[in-house]
Amino acid sequence: MIAHSTRKIGKFLSIAVIAIIALSACAQSGTPNGNGGGNQTLPPIKIGASLAITGDRAPDGKAIQQGYELWRDDINKRGGLLGRQVVLDIVSDNSDAKQVVTNYKKLISVDKVDLVLGPFSSALTFAGAPVVDSYGYAYIAGTGGIDKIYNLHLKTYFNVSLPIRSYLDTFADYMLSLPQDKRPKTAAYIGEDNPFVTLQLPNVQKKLEAGGITTVLSAPPYPEETTDYTALVQKVVNSKADIVVLGTHVADAVAFVKGFKQNKFNPMAIIATGGPDGGKDFYQPIGGTQVAEGIFVPNGGWFDGIKTYQNDVFTQEYLAKYGGTMADMNSGVMQAYSVGQILEQAVKAANSVDNAKVIAALHSDTTFNSLQGPVKFDADGANTLAVPFLFQWQQGKLIVVYPANSAQALPQFPKSPWPA
Repeated sequence: MIAHSTRKIGKFLSIAVIAIIALSACAQSGTPNGNGGGNQTLPPIKIGASLAITGDRAPDGKAIQQGYELWRDDINKRGGLLGRQVVLDIVSDNSDAKQVVTNYKKLISVDKVDLVLGPFSSALTFAGAPVVDSYGYAYIAGTGGIDKIYNLHLKTYFNVSLPIRSYLDTFADYMLSLPQDKRPKTAAYIGEDNPFVTLQLPNVQKKLEAGGITTVLSAPPYPEETTDYTALVQKVVNSKADIVVLGTHVADAVAFVKGFKQNKFNPMAIIATGGPDGGKDFYQPIGGTQVAEGIFVPNGGWFDGIKTYQNDVFTQEYLAKYGGTMADMNSGVMQAYSVGQILEQAVKAANSVDNAKVIAALHSDTTFNSLQGPVKFDADGANTLAVPFLFQWQQGKLIVVYPANSAQALPQFPKSPWPA
């Protein structure tokens, strides 16, 4: 009986050992959160970013956060980055440049993130560039492509989007392509004191003046912190300009459009450097897409339905998570997702998250792929392959209308009257 019992105990022990080994193997091949990829035995890759979650840039900062999080979710579903799960360490900078500096110092030296991604806006991106560079980290951004940053000649900065200097080129080209008898005769320029704006407005003003369009208002930049736009709106209304060029982001673009409508001022064309591409953050406060009808905004490299790298996946994932339509989306979501795509390709090319190796891969004369089309960086980190597009709200959608070879419809010009 003792020998028989011992044999039974030994049999049970063998089964138990096999079960433990099997469970251990399952645990090692499984993935966190049941997402079907990655390796639990390897530590996650930690990526930090300072974003304007609060403050006057919050609508756009939150859009950047959505884009980064969508990319993180998608890459983790595919098995992670180099077989490791990606986690984000996002901290709010309250739309303040000094806080951006503090945040990146902490993310790198205290939180010990492996990699970092850029914030929103030219001023905030510029503020972070030197401090990130001092640590030798790659600094990839989707906004902030101003000459002021490129002129720093940093080897660590890369911008996946169209350089800011070129954003309004297609608007000027379109206006000057019109027959003389239909071309606007006067223009007004007004915008905030922000490098994203102060680079664009003088450039387009120079082009339009050279084409014979007279400037009737060139207002000095107003502070970014402005909250009451009443007097500024009135300046533009009083100018009676045929076309209005606004140097704005979401909040001030909304204020100007509402003010123009209230004053029954309806120029032949309105274009804003930012804001109309803010999706529902723009059209809901002004009274709906019918009020947005005919308003232009420049952007580079992406529109709903474009056949670019992973755009079908991006569109599907965005709609699944946030609902609505792609017209509701702030373009910052797309720009941020593009940043993630480029980082992913650079890390894979380097086969490492060592920043020196990632930077070398980004400078390797390689053409990368993104939602915005092909990306190739020059020595200062500008995307030399980015293409400027002119967008316009038409029938509830923000669509490409110029240049003609990419247009989804003809531009609406002159702008239709404000709805009652």
